Amino acid sequence: MQQSTIAIVILSLTAAACSGQRPANADASTARDSAASAAACSPLETRTAEAPSQKPAVSGQTRACGVSSESAYDVTVMATGLVHPWAVEPLPNGDLLVTERPGRLRIVSAAGMLGAPITGLPVVDARGQGGLLDVALSPTFATDNTVYWSFSEPRTGGNATSVARGVLSADRRSMSAVRVIYQAMPSYDGDKHFGSRLAFGPDGMLYVTLGERSDTPMRPQAQQLASDMGKILRLTADGSIPAGNPFADSAGARKAIWSRGHRNVQAAAFDASGRLWEVEHGTRGGDELNLVEKGKNYGWPLQAYGIEYSGAAPISSPAGASATAVPGMEQPVYYWDPVIAPSGMQWYSGDAFPAWKGNLFIGGMKNQLLVRLVLRDGRVTGEEHLLADRKQRVRDVRQGADGFLYLVTDEDRGELWKVSPKR
Repeated sequence: MQQSTIAIVILSLTAAACSGQRPANADASTARDSAASAAACSPLETRTAEAPSQKPAVSGQTRACGVSSESAYDVTVMATGLVHPWAVEPLPNGDLLVTERPGRLRIVSAAGMLGAPITGLPVVDARGQGGLLDVALSPTFATDNTVYWSFSEPRTGGNATSVARGVLSADRRSMSAVRVIYQAMPSYDGDKHFGSRLAFGPDGMLYVTLGERSDTPMRPQAQQLASDMGKILRLTADGSIPAGNPFADSAGARKAIWSRGHRNVQAAAFDASGRLWEVEHGTRGGDELNLVEKGKNYGWPLQAYGIEYSGAAPISSPAGASATAVPGMEQPVYYWDPVIAPSGMQWYSGDAFPAWKGNLFIGGMKNQLLVRLVLRDGRVTGEEHLLADRKQRVRDVRQGADGFLYLVTDEDRGELWKVSPKR
């Protein structure tokens, strides 16, 4: 087992707006606070934007203050040689479940021993961005050993994201009672944008994120209620449709839809107040952090920041050209231009790093780093980039019961890391 130590330099924050502390003049106008914040801090992002003519809809929506925490940490490499790991899920005993896109689910012990692939999982379509994707424990795992996972399911005419569940055996070598509980529709012959994060909410429901499948002809489906593509779904634990879904009574609509207008959501998590947040991939510019609410429309492809991969602007689809603000569509809480290529996120609630409590961690693949966001009153007030010196694509980040952070890196020889307080 390899170990390296990284220390964060302890710095004082330059302004209350960047620290997340409430300023002394808390009753001053919002406009005055925004102007003061902008003048007092240095944005972390200094590269030229892909779409420099686009302006944020509200102050602080992009290029937040650069901040440094008062936390020093060690990074322990717990496992190596993983083939494009996509997700990590801590088990109650300190071991960790890890998915590999070719179709393998493994357990890495708390001591760093890599187990053999767990048998009994269905076949995956591992082309392109597809394969075995997210994994999540049942809220009642302690009594029923039930595990959920998402995967790109091969089907007649193509593939699409499906969600399955099974019971992990006592020896943790196999899955039994395996059943696909939801198949996103329609199927499509492509290899991109499967979305695929799973998150159980405080209501006990399973929330599933889906991409719109990337290709230009598919983009309009993110707006269409007859399609699951480009949506966040809300399901019961057995995959049925719960009461209260916003479009359950709409003729022709997919009944599981909770929100729409998403591009490719690979990060989703509930905060301490029980609110669902997601981070989704933009094109060149326009990765978004969104607060997800019932029935809301988050814009794609008609509302978006950034430009096409080709360099063309605005973003286009058969549904029309995009704008950065469209009536009736939700603005992102925050966006990145240039992008971070986000995947995996965790609201930190542990005691191991007191200075990080309430912060949001997001995996970044393009620049090979871990993003830490400081939020105040639902707005981003500070941003820090960690682990960039390790030069690996951070695919997922999760908090263990010990308060440590666990990450997997999406590489041909990916790794599982433990981030713990510096000894």
